[in-house]
Amino acid sequence: MENNYFDSKILEEILNIPSPTGYTKNMLNYLQKELDNMNLEYKISNKGALLATIKGKDSNKSITFSAHIDTLGAIVSQVKSNSRLSINQIGGYMMNSVEGENVIIHTRNGKKYEGTLQTIKPSIHIDGNDAKDLKRECKNYEIVIDEQVSEPQDVYNLGIEVGNIVSFDTRTRITKSGFIKSRYLDDKASVAAILHVIRYIKLNDIKPKCDINFLFSNYEEVGHGASSFIPDNTVEFIAVDMGCPGENQNSSEYDVCICPKDSNGPYDYELINKLVDTCKENNINYKLDIYPNYGSDATAALKAGMDARFALIGPGIFASHGYERTHISSIIETEKLIISYIKS
Repeated sequence: MENNYFDSKILEEILNIPSPTGYTKNMLNYLQKELDNMNLEYKISNKGALLATIKGKDSNKSITFSAHIDTLGAIVSQVKSNSRLSINQIGGYMMNSVEGENVIIHTRNGKKYEGTLQTIKPSIHIDGNDAKDLKRECKNYEIVIDEQVSEPQDVYNLGIEVGNIVSFDTRTRITKSGFIKSRYLDDKASVAAILHVIRYIKLNDIKPKCDINFLFSNYEEVGHGASSFIPDNTVEFIAVDMGCPGENQNSSEYDVCICPKDSNGPYDYELINKLVDTCKENNINYKLDIYPNYGSDATAALKAGMDARFALIGPGIFASHGYERTHISSIIETEKLIISYIKS
């Protein structure tokens, strides 16, 4: 696979489809259209996950790869007396990472309204040091709606109410030097990688030794994404999520990251060895790393009772759960590993 194999158009498209956990229908529709175009069979779970399968020579066992289509976000928790909106977080992120960000409020009648997430003391000229010293926690933030509203009834008349989903502007940028900057590269960089892998397998008419499943889960950010809908014949489950480059970490924005252990304990030692060997045999650039504050769909599957070897791989995503960054080469190395492993 050459560097020009990567199609940034797909990644840009899915990054710009709002899909906070619980609001993934539009992202699911996109996946269905892409898979229909590739003539790949799939099925949808009652929970809204998608499972696509490429049949292999032996259907008695399968390997399941997962990536999650849900992202961080927020939900309206109160329409305030000042006509602004309190929120509750969806997923775990630092509130200061979304301070001042543009948002979209998604109403239940299908309308969308823009706004901005601000602190309750957003102006240094008014609040002085109180604005600087304000604790950056969810209760001290509010959405200022970009509509002429002055009282709660004005807000309700728009169709905005408690329970509306809020998505944040991704601010997606792809630089000439190959860097991708955006919110929600976790895990849409991996979703794009898997779509590229499926296309590669189909175009090259690759017949795997066993069935290969691709599970697109939709509740990973809240802990139960891959807790169901995994084929019973799965003998290996490989979560394709993000690596986490940062201070004192071994991960990189240029390589595929392989995780031997996260906050839930070690991943399967032998499967990690097989993935490392695949990288060495195919000249794939990789990094091994430990993530002490991380959980994946593999963990959710295990806790739900899956009996299979399990691993975690993915592109290195800097500033995870904030305004994230990776390099195209990291996504390509991830694709190389998945394809080489399927072929081996």
